[in-house]
Amino acid sequence: MTGPGHRIWDTAPADGWQDAFLAGNGEYGIMVHGEPYAERILVNHHRFVLPNGTHDARPPQLAARLPRIRRLILTDRRAEASRLLAGDGVLRWTQSFHPGFALTVAGTGGPVRDYHRHTDFDTGEIVVRWAGGTRRCFVSRADRLVVTHLDMGACEVGATGELPGRPAEVRYAVSAYRHDGLVFLRVRGRYPRLGRAYGVEGLTLLRGDVEVDGDRVLVRGPALLLTVLHRPASRWRTEALARRLTGHRDTRYGDLLARHVTRHAPAYRRVSLELDVPAAHRALPVGELLARQAATPHRLEPALLERLFHAGRYLLFSASGVLPPRLTGLWLGSWDAAWAGDFTTDANLNLQLAAANIGALPEVTAAHARLVRAQVAHWRHNARAIYGARGLLAPSRTDGEHGHLFHLHPGWPFTAWLPGAHWLLFPLYEQHLVTGKPLGEVAGWLVEAAEFLADVLTVTGENGALGFVPSYSAETGPLDAAGTAVPVAVNATMDIAAARHAFTVAAALTGEDRWAQLAARLPAYRVDADGALAEWAWPGYRADEDHRHISHLYPVWPLGEINPDDTPELATAAHRALRRRGDENLSAHGSLHRALAAARLHDGPLVEANLLKIVGGDMFFRSLMSAHNPGRVTYNADAAHALPAVLIESLVQGRPGRLRLLPAALPGLTRGTLRGVTCPGRVVVAELTWRPGTVRARLASPVAQRLRVCGPYGETEVRLVAGETTEVTFARRGAH
Repeated sequence: MTGPGHRIWDTAPADGWQDAFLAGNGEYGIMVHGEPYAERILVNHHRFVLPNGTHDARPPQLAARLPRIRRLILTDRRAEASRLLAGDGVLRWTQSFHPGFALTVAGTGGPVRDYHRHTDFDTGEIVVRWAGGTRRCFVSRADRLVVTHLDMGACEVGATGELPGRPAEVRYAVSAYRHDGLVFLRVRGRYPRLGRAYGVEGLTLLRGDVEVDGDRVLVRGPALLLTVLHRPASRWRTEALARRLTGHRDTRYGDLLARHVTRHAPAYRRVSLELDVPAAHRALPVGELLARQAATPHRLEPALLERLFHAGRYLLFSASGVLPPRLTGLWLGSWDAAWAGDFTTDANLNLQLAAANIGALPEVTAAHARLVRAQVAHWRHNARAIYGARGLLAPSRTDGEHGHLFHLHPGWPFTAWLPGAHWLLFPLYEQHLVTGKPLGEVAGWLVEAAEFLADVLTVTGENGALGFVPSYSAETGPLDAAGTAVPVAVNATMDIAAARHAFTVAAALTGEDRWAQLAARLPAYRVDADGALAEWAWPGYRADEDHRHISHLYPVWPLGEINPDDTPELATAAHRALRRRGDENLSAHGSLHRALAAARLHDGPLVEANLLKIVGGDMFFRSLMSAHNPGRVTYNADAAHALPAVLIESLVQGRPGRLRLLPAALPGLTRGTLRGVTCPGRVVVAELTWRPGTVRARLASPVAQRLRVCGPYGETEVRLVAGETTEVTFARRGAH
């Protein structure tokens, strides 16, 4: 894909690292500031996390305390139970994600004219160009390298670890040297002795007319820089890194880029969105796109929204590889990452993954599977230690190095967050629904998730009713008499939804009748006196209706158990609960989660209202990376990565045997074309085009099937022939 809609460009360098343009290969990430004669290319690695002593932290042994904890909760002494569930009560954090270092390029020249910098989403290349020179760089998926080409006359290349917030105990050393006729620039950052990692190391090979000058390298004319990164466990690996660099046969930038593009471009090109955007608006620099939206904060700006869709898929893919995206994707320019820059699993991670399956990015789901696969044994240990149970209990956050549950506090008793494994496994199950590929090892994990939820079911009353005690609706709890949320409770709605889905899937996978019997004994969802779906299926509880999380809408999104077609009364109750919920601090994940639920409930205006909290709230940097809160407060990838999913879900939703077109159409987007979306039920929407009065779709499937297709102007049943495209058109009466 080419054209201005598939890139961003700017007329000035980045003012700060947050506005630096981004590229990544799912392992390495770069942030390019774009200063002509004082460039800083920040280098990141997914596994650069600062040891803090929690690498070997383990969950508390609580199984013997459970009878007492349950009695306390059932007698409404929930605060006491929360303290017991927090283990020793000391809040321990995951190891914090941190930047690596900055490559620097310094030169001299007169006034800068004809300045331009851009990121090409289709290739992953960042280009900085002005009348006096050009720099080009990308992060290769094919070769696991940062590749930089300089063509700016004489300049000096160096490196520095002096980035904002660097802890004093992390010490950097930079050296330049010649070995076997080749020139290298080496960076080493030594960690304090608090864990199993030794430090971070980067090595750059410079080719061209280059000469060592102290700890820098003088460059005369065009030069090629190849950079590799490592986080050694016990000693520096300079020799091995040098062998990687010198072993590459391709020594020309264009050849290396071509190798990378064969891995990058096909994934990016699978899905595209074209809105009703004038060519002149599509060609605007990113600063003007953002300024146009800022001038009309209560109306979606189609040119920006279209670009955010493409940028979101580009960034999501670029951040996914050895691991799925972190809170900051794969990028960070300072050492003060909010929430340790980790994987926050009780909401953020899955929201970032929302566009992976339906947005035709199986590579992203594969990255998530790598995270789960590496940690599932730890989830088993969590279940045994805390509940004496079989199965899987996932933590609320991980730094990517292990999955032990230790981040605890009386106000955050995540030992009681029971549905975590099911929540984290759902994207892997959804991929099966989308592609039809066998579940493989995921099938066993899904059954284990069900086993855990079955083991922790307990009697909650004299009539023998079963329920979940303790139970925790993530990061909130029923209000006490003073109006303070107390976290642990009985029968969080998310727990019930997870168990019902888990038992249903386990029944299908094992053929065992016991799962259906267990599902039949689960508590029913509760609708409160206001007609809203309650956050807990337990009498007497009052929710904090201004809270950012909406875990009780799990059966709406992503599970789809509650929907307007099959469960209209519960859908109405869920819709009431969604509209009643306030915004607290307008966090990006809260607004995007609300938008996804609103789309599933077919409320386009509510989807739009929640999108406007993001795009109208000044939450995007010039890189089109997003912030956690309005006013560009806290660098965070939640909105950037989740926004494409919201737009897709507003335009098309699928499940086995049924497809709905424009289920939650946004009022301001009256025409456009969406291509390449992949839906549960093994249906590909090759193209969806809409305009006032008409909706047309071209559908395909790898298997023959009958499909019920619903649109805003009617519905029909079509027969899809394997490998062929079928066209469906809906038109309003009188439309032409």
